[in-house]
Amino acid sequence: MQYIDSLNDKQKEAVLYTEGPLLIVAGAGAGKTKTITHRIIHLIHQGINPSSILAVTFTNKAAKEMRDRVMTLLEDKVHGVSTPIHYGNVPFVSTFHSLGVHIIKENAHLIGLTKHFAIIDESDAISIIKDVMREHDIDPKQHEPRKIKSIISKAKGDFITIENYRANVQSSLQSIVALVWGGYEARLKKEKGLDFDDLLLESVLILRKFPEIKNKYQEKWQYVHIDEYQDTNEVQYEMTKLLVGKSENICVVGDTDQNIYSWRGANIKNMLHFEKDYPNAKIVMLEQNYRSTKNIIEAANSVIEKNQYRVPKTLFTKNVDGEQILVCEAYDEVSEANFVANEIYEILRENEPENVAILYRANFQSRVLEEALLNKQIPYQVLGVKFFERKEIKDILSYIKASLNKESLSDIKRIINTPARGVGKVTLTKLFAGLFTELPAGMQIKINKFYVLLEDIHEYIDANKPSDIVKYIIEKSGLEAELEHGTNEDQERLENMKELVTLSIKYDEMEDGIEKLLEDASLSSDQDTLIPNENDKNKKKGVRLMTVHASKGLEFKYVFVTGLEQDLFPHSRASQGSKDDKEEERRLFYVALTRAEKKLILSYASLRTIFGMKQVNTPSEFIYDIPAHLTEFTQSNSVGGGKVVYL
Repeated sequence: MQYIDSLNDKQKEAVLYTEGPLLIVAGAGAGKTKTITHRIIHLIHQGINPSSILAVTFTNKAAKEMRDRVMTLLEDKVHGVSTPIHYGNVPFVSTFHSLGVHIIKENAHLIGLTKHFAIIDESDAISIIKDVMREHDIDPKQHEPRKIKSIISKAKGDFITIENYRANVQSSLQSIVALVWGGYEARLKKEKGLDFDDLLLESVLILRKFPEIKNKYQEKWQYVHIDEYQDTNEVQYEMTKLLVGKSENICVVGDTDQNIYSWRGANIKNMLHFEKDYPNAKIVMLEQNYRSTKNIIEAANSVIEKNQYRVPKTLFTKNVDGEQILVCEAYDEVSEANFVANEIYEILRENEPENVAILYRANFQSRVLEEALLNKQIPYQVLGVKFFERKEIKDILSYIKASLNKESLSDIKRIINTPARGVGKVTLTKLFAGLFTELPAGMQIKINKFYVLLEDIHEYIDANKPSDIVKYIIEKSGLEAELEHGTNEDQERLENMKELVTLSIKYDEMEDGIEKLLEDASLSSDQDTLIPNENDKNKKKGVRLMTVHASKGLEFKYVFVTGLEQDLFPHSRASQGSKDDKEEERRLFYVALTRAEKKLILSYASLRTIFGMKQVNTPSEFIYDIPAHLTEFTQSNSVGGGKVVYL
């Protein structure tokens, strides 16, 4: 079994244990993806049908990496796998949300939907909530729509339905949330749509309500793998339990030290209680780090060992000792940003910019860092500027979705006047209220033409490839004619639309390719902005800027962790919160440290302007958790970012 030879002893132990429940505690950089993929290959090599294997993770990027690795290994004859691989006979590798979409589409009729149901993204969901609040005269300044959406989302993640929530209202805020939630659900139902949280909640409800459906999937996927298990919320936990059959062939991989998403419902107890759920579980610890230097690993261990609520483990590495960790005390945020830019300028003499990442605790920190990079003419990319969230891209996708599902009022509202057709808000209100015949004759003609266009697009979709469909919409909608002779901004929007055509080519050979394109667009995450486009690899060059939360699962040769000030990192909420809050903030710092392969640079500002007020800061307590012999201190106290080094 040559494919086993590249694994260490603990990885081999996990790969070769194929029957019954298995918990793999995998430290940062310990090769967990390699272990899962080789375990899948081993199952296939042992005669297990590839299509009976399920692997679920959290991001499209992680799922793509896992899928690509599995397929590469399957196609590599060196590994001795002779199982014929073809469409439909491959492991099912996806995110939780994509899995939810798959289950719902296959059983849509059971919940009053068709397979063309609308997936309502975050911005459209907020827009619907604002509409509902206006209908009930709820002041958005007093009750922020995003906060209400967040409460609804958290409740759904905790497996709470609108009926459960209404029955347990105990405050005026909860009464308002219940009222808005009711209107929000009614609107989603009218549009035959589901939001992101429904993709999980509704799929679990299907599995619960229909035992024959649950049994079908248990028989289909006899070997279940769950990545990042420490990040599962109640619904994801329940989905996992429902999909695992009597044989309990479940393998979960995770690290309690990297649980950083409790604010969106992730429950660390799911991993800590795995042995209670599966008393016969085997536990394998992956503690050898392949990513970072010994100095970085020692620093990370020293930081995280102060936490008590964890599965105890100690990372080790056979890598070189490496450089000391550089800690910079800057006069203010401008001085800090200039220091970072100057350091990166030197690093880029011998390195590509995408080998460098700047991490921060809060998004507002990026502005001054971007300015400093621009001043030094350093290319950069801010994680989170998603291609699929650009207005013009959402417009094209809405044309597709509206043509497939004419009940999707959010999509109709978005495109009925894009490009301009003279359809105003009053007209739209009457149209949606079923008062079409009350509209002026000229307006009725315009609206009828729009719906004929949607019908033409639907017919075109039935007979053509995704890339051709996008081209057809750009031309026939009138968007191309409106933009091609416009401003530079218009030209850029048209270029982005053409980029969507290029991106769509990879869906041309897929069965239901247009459905897959819409699904991937709806479920794209921040990290997807880092996946290179095969057709234009130069577009993704640049130093990466992102929050620490967004960096999880990524790695870079050089990592800057900025804003290490008390009440910024750790955040003030943690300082004033519970022990759990404080431990999570420490885990977040641990995640930041372990993103670095070769060099780690930490910085803080003695003065920082927040909400227009300058405030004096003390260095983060986390800095002092790192043993002194691992650090080297420097200062940056000028606008130019000049420094003095203290050894």
